[in-house]
Amino acid sequence: MSRSRALPLAALGLLTAIWGYNWVVMKVALADCPPLLFAALRVLAGAATFVPVLLVLRRPLAPPPLRYVIPLGLLQTTGFVGFALWALAHGAAGTTAVLVYMMPIWLMILAWPLLGERIRGLQWPALFLALAGVLCIVAPWQTHAPLLGTGLALASGLFWALSAIWQKRQAPAGLDLLRVTFWQMITGGGVLAVMAACLGPLSVHWTGLFVGALLYNAIPGTTVALALWGYALHNLRPGIAGMATLVGPLIGVLAAWLQLGERPVFLEGMGMLAIFAALALVTWQHLAD
Repeated sequence: MSRSRALPLAALGLLTAIWGYNWVVMKVALADCPPLLFAALRVLAGAATFVPVLLVLRRPLAPPPLRYVIPLGLLQTTGFVGFALWALAHGAAGTTAVLVYMMPIWLMILAWPLLGERIRGLQWPALFLALAGVLCIVAPWQTHAPLLGTGLALASGLFWALSAIWQKRQAPAGLDLLRVTFWQMITGGGVLAVMAACLGPLSVHWTGLFVGALLYNAIPGTTVALALWGYALHNLRPGIAGMATLVGPLIGVLAAWLQLGERPVFLEGMGMLAIFAALALVTWQHLAD
């Protein structure tokens, strides 16, 4: 394998490991901090790491058009990140990871009415597999069905998909991606901070584990991960990058099983497998296009 191909693949592998294991890191952090407050802290701390990057690269700190950045921050940061942490407080780390990563399924559904991209080919069986998977995980016929955590996780993935639709339809030409990322984190993180203050409590136990989790989310989980993702996308086909990200929730499931003892029951495991198969079919359809 050539060096020009090996390095982007290595970057993608490292990114997948960072994001996959972060589900366990975030779950551990929630023992010392309420979910929305931790979401606000991780986002704003991550945004702070962008300042020296922007200064070194001599990028202006002035915000891009706010009519674009504010809705993006509300969808991608407040909605996606905030609801994912909120879901983690009510559900298992592995299950939450799988449900949040249903984003491509939501994107496929939304793209039909909003972008005019019809569902086709392998996307149809993927849709039915994903719905069957969610049904197995929710198991509404059981009295202990985890409806709140499941609903919040699905909402997180939906917000993630809506942010992608917004970027595709509304992004002005010539935007600086680093500045957009920085300012959407500032705006979305600010709203998360307000939500955390309103819903309370604001108590944090500043343990070593919590500080480590916060630093993990701010540096490798945000700044390094975004750099790795941009490098991989620039040097690999998008379909290959998309297929590799499927490993992220799988790492989350396995890490939660080994470290937190969150062993999926049979029906929940079948649901996860169905969702993984659905995501693989969607990615394969993109590769075939």
